[in-house]
Amino acid sequence: MTAGSMSKTLAGLKEHDRLVMAESQMERRLRERRVSSKLSDLIELELSRPLVSTGMVQKGLIVTKQGALNLVGELWAARDDGQGKVSGVGIV
Repeated sequence: MTAGSMSKTLAGLKEHDRLVMAESQMERRLRERRVSSKLSDLIELELSRPLVSTGMVQKGLIVTKQGALNLVGELWAARDDGQGKVSGVGIV
């Protein structure tokens, strides 16, 4: 294995670890939610794309604009680093 491919492999593993940690942090928000909550669907949408807009949430989860904003707000409450990223996943 060359040094370049080893470096790419390590970067991929770090990214995987970051996403796994982000998922577990976001899933903690699901513990006291109703079964019908769309928050788990939002988490799946978040982890499937590098950036998610509230418009994408609205269309993807079939919720109103206010519903999308409320769901996104719930995840921001989980962990907001002040730079528009929640748990290592971006929401714009």
